[in-house]
Amino acid sequence: MGERRRVKQTRSLEERMAEQAAKLKTMADRLPAGAEREALLKQVRIAEIGAHITDWLRSPGLQPPK
Repeated sequence: MGERRRVKQTRSLEERMAEQAAKLKTMADRLPAGAEREALLKQVRIAEIGAHITDWLRSPGLQPPK
């Protein structure tokens, strides 16, 4: 079995997810209403959530149990 390929990321996960969300949104906007467009819009929502997850985890509203 070969060695695992390692990639040094130059951008944060949040940046990459936001970029992916924007790209998918552009693709979805070009499609007519239908299942394919809805599937892309679902992926957009998932990518947008991924782009903001670190902010949510660091928010002061989340406190460890006492």
